[in-house]
Amino acid sequence: MTAPMSRVMIVEDDELVRTIHRTLVEDTPGFQVVSAVGTLAQAEQDLRHLTVDLLMVDIYLPDGNGLTWASGLPRTPTSPDVIMVTAANDLPTVQAAVRSGVLDFLIKPFDRHRLQAAFLRHGQRRAVSSPAHLTQSGVDRLLRHDPVTHLPKGIDAATLARVQHLLDSSPASWSAEAAGQHLGVSRITAWRYLEYLVVLYFAAVDVQYQPTGRPLKLYRRARTPL
Repeated sequence: MTAPMSRVMIVEDDELVRTIHRTLVEDTPGFQVVSAVGTLAQAEQDLRHLTVDLLMVDIYLPDGNGLTWASGLPRTPTSPDVIMVTAANDLPTVQAAVRSGVLDFLIKPFDRHRLQAAFLRHGQRRAVSSPAHLTQSGVDRLLRHDPVTHLPKGIDAATLARVQHLLDSSPASWSAEAAGQHLGVSRITAWRYLEYLVVLYFAAVDVQYQPTGRPLKLYRRARTPL
């Protein structure tokens, strides 16, 4: 089953920065920009007729405070996640963002890999939103008690997102060797990331026993409720 595309709205008044953010989003597999605007008024207008899964919002905008605006949006099961992208880094602002329930808070200028980590967390939230009942691991991910922002040594957020997208976008199972060839990385690297996704319950592994040699591990998108 192909994972649904995440539709992103960018709210940023600086045209150059807005273009940079659009490029970063569109370079990420599984994400597409459906709106990129410079004011809150235009954002509200677009939200009336667009389906948006993720908002990237600056705080200081010509017609208001982006954090206050995002905090006041209706909260429903289908409401978009919010990533604040801003130069504001004072403690009260960050605390207010955390209390408002934003998904993440990125301080400009941010690293591409840090953005990938935020996108990965968004994907995790979407992945656990459908089951009627959650295990503790599913609850932990929704509450952000997850390992994404503290990745283990040797695990890179951008590569992890690519490996997860490979599994999510294909009904087939992948060996570490086949996944590595498809992604342009070594078999060992692919195996390490696939095993990490198994630990996160985003991948499942099937073992095929061969007449000779070691058993073959085949990885696929996890389909069991979390």
